[in-house]
Amino acid sequence: MSKKEPRVFLLDFERPLWEIETRIEQLKKSAEEDNVDLSEEVTQLEKTYYELHRKIFSRLNPLQRLQLARHPRRPSTLDYIQTIFDDWFELHGDRSGEDDPALVGGVARLNGRPVVVLGHQKGRDTKDNVARNFGMPLPGGYRKAWRLMEHGHQFGMPIITFIDTPGAWAGVEGERLGQGEAIAYNLREMFRFEVPIICTVIGEGGSGGALGIGVGDRLLMLEHAIYTVATPEACAAILWKDATKAQQAAEALKITPTDLQELGIIDQIVEEPPKCAHAQPLHAAALLKQALLDNLEELTHINAKDRCDLRYQKFRQMGSFLENTLT
Repeated sequence: MSKKEPRVFLLDFERPLWEIETRIEQLKKSAEEDNVDLSEEVTQLEKTYYELHRKIFSRLNPLQRLQLARHPRRPSTLDYIQTIFDDWFELHGDRSGEDDPALVGGVARLNGRPVVVLGHQKGRDTKDNVARNFGMPLPGGYRKAWRLMEHGHQFGMPIITFIDTPGAWAGVEGERLGQGEAIAYNLREMFRFEVPIICTVIGEGGSGGALGIGVGDRLLMLEHAIYTVATPEACAAILWKDATKAQQAAEALKITPTDLQELGIIDQIVEEPPKCAHAQPLHAAALLKQALLDNLEELTHINAKDRCDLRYQKFRQMGSFLENTLT
């Protein structure tokens, strides 16, 4: 009995590329089985593939980038942790009786250096997503995050966070347990910690749920991640009472890394592999690891007090602007 072929998940704009890739594989297989030279045809198709890839991905609109950020095969926090770090040891619980699976964390080594690592965790399928509440933490998740970051602060271990959530859980249970207070407490405390803090948006960074572990000395974003005050669907529903206007909302929200870097919200865009992180996860992890090492090296050479002052000023300056009035 032959093994079942794995299901291929394709976004609409990826399909033409997949069709060319499939044709290339077919030609290579035919050349091997029939012992014929099809290298010229393969080379021509590969050239067509890369030209089309460049054309498509240079013209992606914000809503298409959001689709990439939400791709079900996109590497998660645990994927990056297991690939980038050594001696990973997960820690559980917020010391108040909760252990939110939507936010994971623990201690590890980055090139031999002890660090605290934490981040939002989505599921791979429907069952796993339900178990992890689709990466939307309850207050216990943010209290667990604070406990782990406090551990890093006490023992001089840099803190590295991975952001990938549509937002904190906004249900009645979250409000009952103090969602707003838990996030606000994290914001205050992250300004206090004297160790280097590097935050990376690896997928979808949404609202206060992202910011609850997003106050750092450096804020990085993967090339096809998004970071926003509200999802385009929610924004459209609030402003126009029509969620189908998500495309218009996505453009107005300035959710892409390029827009956010121009606005001074993020510090660095981390390039993804040519076929994106979901298609080349190991390559994506290698690029992200190098970015983390480079930034950590720079931050290590800054005095702890100066680092805290710079972190504070960085966030105080966000949203500031000068208004010119016509006379």
